[in-house]
Amino acid sequence: MAQLSPILKQATPVVATHGEGIYLYDDAGTRHLDFTAGIGVTSTGHCHPKVVEAAQAQVGRLIHGQYTTVMHQPLQELIQELTSALPTGLNSLFFSNSGSEAAEAALRLARQATGRPNIVVFQGGFHGRTVAAASMTTSGTKFRAGFSPLMSGVVVSPFPNAPHYGWSEEQATDFALSELNYVLQTQSNPADTAAFLVEPVLGEGGYIPGTARFFEGLRERAARHGILLIIDEVQTGFGRTGRFWGQEHFGVTPDVMMFAKGIASGFPISGIAASSELMAKAWPGSQGGTYGANAVACAAAVATLGVIRDEQLVENSQRRGEQLRSGLREVAAQYPQITDVRGLGLMVGNEFRDENGTPDGATASAVQQEAARRGLLLLTCGAWGEVVRFIPALVVTEDQISDAVGIWREAVAAVLG
Repeated sequence: MAQLSPILKQATPVVATHGEGIYLYDDAGTRHLDFTAGIGVTSTGHCHPKVVEAAQAQVGRLIHGQYTTVMHQPLQELIQELTSALPTGLNSLFFSNSGSEAAEAALRLARQATGRPNIVVFQGGFHGRTVAAASMTTSGTKFRAGFSPLMSGVVVSPFPNAPHYGWSEEQATDFALSELNYVLQTQSNPADTAAFLVEPVLGEGGYIPGTARFFEGLRERAARHGILLIIDEVQTGFGRTGRFWGQEHFGVTPDVMMFAKGIASGFPISGIAASSELMAKAWPGSQGGTYGANAVACAAAVATLGVIRDEQLVENSQRRGEQLRSGLREVAAQYPQITDVRGLGLMVGNEFRDENGTPDGATASAVQQEAARRGLLLLTCGAWGEVVRFIPALVVTEDQISDAVGIWREAVAAVLG
């Protein structure tokens, strides 16, 4: 009998049969609070009725209308829905299937538009697993080890990761901007630098929000040197951080924006957005793909965006995120091993360190597994797996947050005593 690759490891023991809202149900009929949301994908919860209805209706009309061969109505509707949501000036779209594809499309556009070879990325960023995307990823060696040589032209500069350095946000920001100046002076001449690529909040890198002054510094240096600013909103977009886009927390607008995950409630669709002027600088034939902008995925995305708007899920993300962080900080206050509770909106991480201040992935994993046994599904992240992350669907309620915090409290107590 065929089987999955042994390298693919499940983060929880659940065999899911169906989902509804914030809950997953297993093959024994047990209900689990899902605070993974398919790694931040099921933004409107599992099987939201409006998303299900839209997808089912579209399957009966047109499943695949390859969008460089024919145009289809769901794509036209999706472009219309996104028009009012896109950051100012980003009015041209290219669609693909995954975050990795979006990263590679942004990279290709930046190099073609500027005629420059280099990309500056920031320490701890995650942009995907394909060769170019992995070459730009520094959140962990597991994403890029064992298949060298990687793509050339990638230079890494520090992110203002205050918890890692043990500094204040001001100190970490000063350091990150100073080191970026040093990178541009010693490793990538501005005339050779096509773009800066950065996440508003480090995702796989440990749920570390950026700072307004850091992003202001990126924007200023980009403008001064003719460098493009690419913001990766794959995990932070569509209300995840309590704003529609994560970049809104920092008052900056990119030249190119990547998106995926929460746009279609679980259907695979991703893309990049740029100005029409910039997008026109892509070389003919450089953008395409068989499955990009699939008709069913587009229909699901239109429905998802409607639900996010009509049910005020961005606002709910902000309110429930505040409640979640407050509850988790009450738990953390009882245990010195939980050294930080941080995040924006419903993108929240709990960092574990041992008595020597060393990142403690073993304890983080033990608590995550104990929570799963008690009915709360969570994931870990961070370079050492030392951060347990909470990323519930944006439809999560006050009572469900309270239930999750209660289970977390019990799981932490069971592991740490």
